[in-house]
Amino acid sequence: VLFLQIAHILNMTSAKIVSFLLHPEESLHSFQIRIEFETGISTGNQELLLETGICLDPRKPASQCVIDGVRGWDSYMVYLFDKSKTVYDGPFASRSLSDCVNYIVQDSKIQLPIPQLRKVWAEAVHYVIGLKEDYSRLFQGQRAAMLSLLRYNANLIKMKNNMVSASQQLKAKLEFFHQSIRLDLERYSDQMAYGISSEKMLKAWKEMQEKASQCAQAEDIGYLDEQIMALHTEIVELQKSPYARRQGEVMESLEQRAIDLYKQLKTRPPDHAYSDSTDMVKIIVQTVQSQDRVLKELFGHLSKLLGCKQKIIDLLPKIEVALNNIKEADNSVMQMQGKRQREIWHLLKIACTQSSSRSLVSSSLEGTASTPTATWLPQSSSGNVPHPLSSMATPEDGENFVHVIEENLNYLELFSSILQEARQEQNSSMMVS
Repeated sequence: VLFLQIAHILNMTSAKIVSFLLHPEESLHSFQIRIEFETGISTGNQELLLETGICLDPRKPASQCVIDGVRGWDSYMVYLFDKSKTVYDGPFASRSLSDCVNYIVQDSKIQLPIPQLRKVWAEAVHYVIGLKEDYSRLFQGQRAAMLSLLRYNANLIKMKNNMVSASQQLKAKLEFFHQSIRLDLERYSDQMAYGISSEKMLKAWKEMQEKASQCAQAEDIGYLDEQIMALHTEIVELQKSPYARRQGEVMESLEQRAIDLYKQLKTRPPDHAYSDSTDMVKIIVQTVQSQDRVLKELFGHLSKLLGCKQKIIDLLPKIEVALNNIKEADNSVMQMQGKRQREIWHLLKIACTQSSSRSLVSSSLEGTASTPTATWLPQSSSGNVPHPLSSMATPEDGENFVHVIEENLNYLELFSSILQEARQEQNSSMMVS
């Protein structure tokens, strides 16, 4: 018997407690199937919360519903909520009266012997205490729902901060991209008259500019931010509400009055005296009325909590979509920026190639124009002017002359190949753009 594990489930939709004997190493899913059989709430709609507002972990066994140790094990509750409902139909009917208590409630002025009256009043005190404990358990269930809501709200705030941060980063990148492409288009227009031009590349850049303007739509998260702020305000108001705090003071005072009344009756000698139950019945009626009032307030507040929680659950996928759109827009902007920079460097490479080709052409023309003039000078009879071929006809300089001729030929071949490569690269870059 000591090793048996009993799990107590408080069904918040019906305000009833259902107890289960847990099997050794029973899984939580198997336990939920048994709960469905007893409560009618499907396993997919079951939300089992501990007092701390933490949802039961499906990866752990069902024994997580029971606390370790001896003290408090029989009063430890797991609170069952129905995810398909956001409005609960409380308050619910109070616990049923026993036959004896119902007898004096029906006629409070009936005279009963003191020994018999003690037994009836003892059951009446138990009934009043039970009403107060029922409210206390339901209040703990409402508190668990509040703590669960705050956990969801913390996750919502975290995701919202990530979304705002990503949106601000995208906004900064878009501003940088727009400024960069405007400057590039201006500089490109300035050099078209004397530099390199490509209509395809110019068209591609303008398309990038339009696409970047479309990406700016992803950074617009104002509508989500407004909904989150309104929901946050609503949650704060629920936390400040007096219904979020315990309202059982009246029931506790009535409980103490019932106990005191029973103690007074207990001190009376068990003689043949008779007495009625008017005072005790008044306490019972007042306790029932007080429970109805506080339960109505409790379930109204609980419905608002569950409504806010459902709003958070509905908002989370929208934030995920917004984050994905921002990431896609961010990647698109970075890809366009990289593509444009690669095209600029490709243009620079073509311009440098053309510049080097022009310098090679000018140097080669200067070399070919000066060499014949020096070689074919007319011969002078004075002997002061050296022989036209004297600089390369001597046996010592013959090899140098051949080397110079071969070097000039190599330059011409290199120049021809550079021109050809420049044309090919320009054509290929225009096709790529």
